[in-house]
Amino acid sequence: MTHAGDNSKRLFITEQSGVVRILKNGRLNMRPFLDIRKRVKSGGETGLLSVAFHPSFKKNGRFFVNYTSSKGGLHTVISEFHAESHLDFAHTESERVILTVPQPFSNHNGGQIAFGPDGYLYAGFGDGGAGNDPLENGQNLATLLGTILRIDVDKKEVGKEYAIPQDNPFVSKLGAKHEIWAYGLRNPWRFSFDPVKGTMYAADVGQSSREEINVIEAGKNYGWNIMEGSICTPGVSSNCNTTDLTLPIAEYKRDKGISVIGGFVYRGSKIPDLCGAYLYGDFGSGRIWALQYQNFKVKRKKLLINTKFSISSFGTDEDFEIYVVNYSGSIYMLDFSRSLSFRSTQDKL
Repeated sequence: MTHAGDNSKRLFITEQSGVVRILKNGRLNMRPFLDIRKRVKSGGETGLLSVAFHPSFKKNGRFFVNYTSSKGGLHTVISEFHAESHLDFAHTESERVILTVPQPFSNHNGGQIAFGPDGYLYAGFGDGGAGNDPLENGQNLATLLGTILRIDVDKKEVGKEYAIPQDNPFVSKLGAKHEIWAYGLRNPWRFSFDPVKGTMYAADVGQSSREEINVIEAGKNYGWNIMEGSICTPGVSSNCNTTDLTLPIAEYKRDKGISVIGGFVYRGSKIPDLCGAYLYGDFGSGRIWALQYQNFKVKRKKLLINTKFSISSFGTDEDFEIYVVNYSGSIYMLDFSRSLSFRSTQDKL
């Protein structure tokens, strides 16, 4: 779920089946904002996986979705749609396909798209699926799988429905996909940007040993499938060479959860103790943690709550309050009636 940044106070909720709904003033609109169920293959890790609104949506009505297509073979589609910004529904016939990426398997397809503070569209792609990265996509710069890409959707290049920013890190590397911003990722299901500092955080779902949180930077290699978290990937590599690999800023073992869900840096007003902390959770255990990342290291980390439900995503509203999405269909605003004592009054995040 997300907002449109248009001061309308609307929340936009994606449903895996292919529907985007509007929550406005605490009430769910009966009519969907967007309904593309006939175009979406839904089930397991496939479906309509995210929506992102253009920074100038209020003026141009442009927004983008990431979904698994129901036509032909298995592939991920990133498309643009249009809506009148003052209306609560979009024009399904306005679809313009921006990018199509074939998927070898139905898992580890990623799913998140979001605009960065630079105005470019970022998209996360997993390694394509199965176990142990059998196609070795994670370390292959010739594929978009296992990466976070960065594209300019306000321009076009010959043969593309978008342009590649000239400061992308691999634009001059022979054989590399120029769209790639970072690579070596297994399944970056959710990522986000700190609205104040611009830092990009991504949660990368592990295989059997580690769940990890990464700070994503241009050109960095985050290790998969050489490493899973901070260890050599069990069953794949031993005595692995970590040279030029970027390790996660935080990780946890399988006794605490089985599928990390990336959240957001808290910049709201309801929970002052959490201001500047990055929040994330786990689909399997229902736990939610907060960490404070400052001066290139984690200063503290804390378990906030064990929800006992399956956290599938987080969201924010225009006031930067954070919401927790339960896979069963319920949504909760994160709030606490007592002080969390998460940080001292001297910490400035």
